[in-house]
Amino acid sequence: MRLEEETVWLSQAQISDLFGIERSVTTKHLRNIFKDEELHSDAVCAIFAHTASDGKDYKIKSYNLDAIISVGYRVNSKQATQFRVWATKTLKDHLIKGYTINEKRFLEAREKFNELQTVISFLQEKSKKELSKVFTSHLAEKNCIHQ
Repeated sequence: MRLEEETVWLSQAQISDLFGIERSVTTKHLRNIFKDEELHSDAVCAIFAHTASDGKDYKIKSYNLDAIISVGYRVNSKQATQFRVWATKTLKDHLIKGYTINEKRFLEAREKFNELQTVISFLQEKSKKELSKVFTSHLAEKNCIHQ
């Protein structure tokens, strides 16, 4: 799997593994997706260099998330069905709520926010103490001068 240009890229073999299907089935569906002009190959395909365990570099054709989703909606497997149920629920939630929340990112952001609040409180308290010291010192100097 590769994350690049704000999308996920998978090879045909990886798409096949993801949906629990034979690679020939993935090939057939991708060919039909392009033939039906559901997607255009130049927009959803890229070739990436991959270094294999034998140390050789190979050029691997990969497909972005749009193509992966299209295959997931066409194939008949348990994993593809689970994907469609998840995708439909996510889309429905988005349409009803007007937004979608990535709960993991939300919780991480909330945790970071709480950490920042703690740091801010600490700095505020420290600055109050420092300001109090300066003020007390200034008053002490003033009292010495007037006596």
